[in-house]
Amino acid sequence: MSLKCIIIDDEPLAVNVIKNFLGKIKDLELVKTFNNAVDSLEFLQTHTVDLLFLDINMPMIDGFSFLQSLPYKPLVIITTAHEEYAVQSYELEVLDYLLKPIPFPRFLRAVNKALYSKSTMPALPEKTAETDYLFVKIDKKRMNKIYLNEILIVESLKDYIKIVTFTSKYIVHQTLSSFTDSLPAERFLRIHRSYTISKNKVDAIEGNCVEIAGLKYTIGRSYINEVKESLLQ
Repeated sequence: MSLKCIIIDDEPLAVNVIKNFLGKIKDLELVKTFNNAVDSLEFLQTHTVDLLFLDINMPMIDGFSFLQSLPYKPLVIITTAHEEYAVQSYELEVLDYLLKPIPFPRFLRAVNKALYSKSTMPALPEKTAETDYLFVKIDKKRMNKIYLNEILIVESLKDYIKIVTFTSKYIVHQTLSSFTDSLPAERFLRIHRSYTISKNKVDAIEGNCVEIAGLKYTIGRSYINEVKESLLQ
């Protein structure tokens, strides 16, 4: 089993140290490095990553804010020179917290945690029929295949939508209404003018909210009777 990794760190020396360490471990594959978190977002929308080495103090957006913006994240190992953020990092359920300069034995212990965690994680749902997917236009040249059973929620962003799956987020130039109409009605449900959800991904209903993958989404007032009837039947 090999883990695909990326490094997000604005210190070239730190990046080189981690790259060197990764080169010594056969089960870790470095696929990309970024010197800020913002530049990594597009990559994470279209690529599956198993392990993320993340600095905290970076330009544009700090590591914690970036981490909180990812609804479905890979395993995360914090790499920082600041020990005072340790408690906050574990509240965000990071796998480990490495202080720079990072000694190789400590690095090895952290990645062994990652390898063990990945080997014991439940597999993502298997893809169903080969035709159970759709293609979405990501930009002028690229169309991405998305399997329907991997979609968690679709969010309206005015003239765009954000499609959230188990491993990625896709920004697509399309309205939520037209995209929802393209989905099978028995599996997907509009719950708000801003949200369409996958019905079988709902973990709980609390008041006027549904919970999916640990996040709560408001049910619109005009949708609430239909949503509860559909989900509770």
